[in-house]
Amino acid sequence: MPSSHESDGSEVRTQEPPAPESEEQHEAELARMEDRYKRALADLDNYRKRSAREVDRRVAESRDALLLDWFQAIDSVERALQMQPENPLFEGLRAVLEQMEAILDRQGVQRIGATGERFDPERHEAIGVKETDEVPDRTVVEVARSGYAVGDRVLRPAQVVVSRPAVESER
Repeated sequence: MPSSHESDGSEVRTQEPPAPESEEQHEAELARMEDRYKRALADLDNYRKRSAREVDRRVAESRDALLLDWFQAIDSVERALQMQPENPLFEGLRAVLEQMEAILDRQGVQRIGATGERFDPERHEAIGVKETDEVPDRTVVEVARSGYAVGDRVLRPAQVVVSRPAVESER
């Protein structure tokens, strides 16, 4: 077997050690690595913030959906109270309604839409118009269905009848 020093026409190649890097190259590589590290930290922080916002948004959507269902139950109790005020169950239903409203209050939900308010298309849905000179134009004269809001955010607009000035018919 020929040794690596023998000359049979083939040369044995030995790997030379890498050239020593300069201190400047080490510093440049360190600066690149630090930059990548800082960018990765920033990306992670942005991801955490986006994830938290997404979780908050989904929680708010679920809460709103639950509240909308709750409003329907309140509407049913209110209709029952209006239909038979002489019924012996009236006081029990009134107590249930008060308890339901207390739950909404603890959740920061306020009822919106009251007779005498100025009509606001952001908070009210006009379902009718009543001609009258007894109140100013565009005043809520009847609330068909209460609306609800959390702070400035309307969850469900109130359905209302709005006033407009009476028009005298010409003869």
